[in-house]
Amino acid sequence: MVASRRIDVHQHLVPGAYREVMERHGATAAGWPTPAWDAQSAIAMTDRRSIATGVLSVSSPGTHFGDDTEARAVARSVNEYGAELVKDRPDRFGIFASLPLPDVDGALAEAAYALDELHADGVVLMSNVHGRYLGDKEFVPLWEELDARGAVVFVHPTGSALPMLDGLPGPVVDFPFDTTRTALHMTLNGVMSRYTRMRVILSHAGGFLPYAAWRFTLGAQFSPGATPEGVLAGLRRFYFDTALSASPSALPSLLAFAAPGHVLYGSDPPFAAEEHGKLFDSMLDGYDGYEPGQLDAINRGDAEVLFPRLGAA
Repeated sequence: MVASRRIDVHQHLVPGAYREVMERHGATAAGWPTPAWDAQSAIAMTDRRSIATGVLSVSSPGTHFGDDTEARAVARSVNEYGAELVKDRPDRFGIFASLPLPDVDGALAEAAYALDELHADGVVLMSNVHGRYLGDKEFVPLWEELDARGAVVFVHPTGSALPMLDGLPGPVVDFPFDTTRTALHMTLNGVMSRYTRMRVILSHAGGFLPYAAWRFTLGAQFSPGATPEGVLAGLRRFYFDTALSASPSALPSLLAFAAPGHVLYGSDPPFAAEEHGKLFDSMLDGYDGYEPGQLDAINRGDAEVLFPRLGAA
């Protein structure tokens, strides 16, 4: 086991300027308090948790707060901030660039800048954009561009159009549902079958997708041209991170469903407190049902395939 060399695909950054924008708009991650964050504390946390490199991303609610011009500026700000962190410590950090959806033109421009100029490791998209899920036909130009580039896309959940349950912030119960919903929406609308060069990572083991994937094949009868076999194949094209999802009940389902090489280590700080993350780390390490080499692949090897520059980190 090579836990000391983990590559963590699910870490978040909260730059000061971004926090100020969130506070100005009264925004949160669907009711979850925005935690403190700084780069040095993040490195110290990863040292304590045997993580070599963390690929950073902005969490919910993303960078679009209602105005396209502002969203473009916010996305550019957080992307340049993250790129500087990677430039200073390429061994310790990677970055998924934020895109200002639903402004598709702005998203296309920022994707080109982030991938070509900032050398981002991929892009992050929220599971829905003001209620529009990622299989929406309006987002086709973005999928075409990301696919042409063979980009890595990290899908993170955000608040849904459904009202939150009283006393339960969205990340507790709604986020896994929203990830599942957008993954099925993408699949039934042909995103996963048409755009096969890009690689898409779903947060938190894909919500309950692995558990219910065969049930979701029933959706083929409502999607012209789809077949149950095609739906299942599309769902298995996703990659999955283990953030908050390596429990004795969830991990066997994930490993039974995911395609070989499609499970990646994730931890979710600073939104997931370190004590909670360590609990899931211990469950991941302690699971006794792995195939030979499978845990090493989850901790590092599978991510090295997606992010070759991290192979020597």
